Amino acid sequence: MQFGIFSVSDITTDPTTGQTPTEAERIKNIVTIAKHAEEVGLDVFALGEHHNEPFFSSSPTTTLAYIAAQTDKLLLSTATTLITTNDPVKIAEDFAMLQHLSGGRVDLMMGRGNTGPVYPWFGKDIRAGIPLAIENYALLHKLWREHVVDWQGKFRTPLQSFTSTPRPLDDVPPFVWHGSIRSPEIAEQAAFYGDGFFANHIFWPKEHTQRMVGLYRERFAHYGHGDPDQAIVGLGGQVFMRRNSQDAVNEFRPYFDNAPVYGHGPSLEEFTSQTPLTVGSPQQVIDRTLGFRDYVGDYQRQLFLLDHAGLPVKTVLEQLDLLGEEVIPVLRKEFDSMKPAHVPDAPTHASLLAARQEANA
Repeated sequence: MQFGIFSVSDITTDPTTGQTPTEAERIKNIVTIAKHAEEVGLDVFALGEHHNEPFFSSSPTTTLAYIAAQTDKLLLSTATTLITTNDPVKIAEDFAMLQHLSGGRVDLMMGRGNTGPVYPWFGKDIRAGIPLAIENYALLHKLWREHVVDWQGKFRTPLQSFTSTPRPLDDVPPFVWHGSIRSPEIAEQAAFYGDGFFANHIFWPKEHTQRMVGLYRERFAHYGHGDPDQAIVGLGGQVFMRRNSQDAVNEFRPYFDNAPVYGHGPSLEEFTSQTPLTVGSPQQVIDRTLGFRDYVGDYQRQLFLLDHAGLPVKTVLEQLDLLGEEVIPVLRKEFDSMKPAHVPDAPTHASLLAARQEANA
């Protein structure tokens, strides 16, 4: 099982000090965080994409390439890549280039994006979000698998005899996850292609995630990719830890109460009881995370959100230390011991290349 962290790249005032990091500080810090994730033994670092304040990550592949040059094993991903407002041709080119620069240590998570004003900035209509996601991904899928592409669609100019360059590394496209908070159409899309499905798993109760993952598994099998429990599932999650659980609650509360997304709403206690957010000791995080399997089944990737709501980089690095030293080794051992032999691991460039070579032998 793969474990890692993801960042939405928010620039938020620290409510305990009143200080707001500059864009330059936040960008520098995200590189430090990613490098430390590898140092403590995590597998994946994923970075979101936004084109509006208060976020900095408008060009994830640029940042991920810089991180790739300073790491050796860390798998680099996105959380998310906007399939609706980006040109599929540019996505194909950018991520193939990142494949080459990172030696294949890359996959990506498609997402529609839920910031309404961004759509018209890129000449799109948010009301066409689902059709855009479906058509644009169909083109991207084709660009990575066919050398010369002719294309006619509704949302972009036609392509005639077009070849996306560079070609995917070893002629193996990056593995794709389709991320969703609430759209069953995206679970259907992931199942149709036999791609991975990543449930946001942040804001909703477990019953919602269970339904979304269940739909994806059912349709994955329907399209002939394998049994339902062989579908490729990833989950998000939020944690804040201290060795003493009450210390964690006391320290995190002002960040929660003032967070741009969920602050000034439900109490911390209400939110932790109704969603996967876990604030407490490392053992509490272990117990809660192991419980995810009870309602989604065996899954392949678990990513945690750590650097948000104005938390200072020193605190984020301390969270990574706790994850790497006390949480992930236990989770890795326990999840591996429970996984049946027929349930696959998360695809990597190496495993996809091996499968391709075996199929062509």
